[in-house]
Amino acid sequence: MYRFTTPTVEETPAGGGPLFSRMTLHQGISVLRTQGVYSSYRYPSLTEVIAAEEVYLGGHIYEVDDEAAVRLTSAGYGEYLEAI
Repeated sequence: MYRFTTPTVEETPAGGGPLFSRMTLHQGISVLRTQGVYSSYRYPSLTEVIAAEEVYLGGHIYEVDDEAAVRLTSAGYGEYLEAI
């Protein structure tokens, strides 16, 4: 078994002025597998989520089996996997 933590990006709050521009937030990136191809989405639509074979919504941690870990690693997401 593996633990998959979705990727994140650092952002500053929009319209926060000079004070909030110094603050950063970690926003999750969703990972979807559609027709065997993994893709990253900042804001996936409901249609994209429904069409996907595998869905890992951003900001969450998932337990995945060995087969999914191999697929995620070969797709370039290996750095986000941790053996448990």
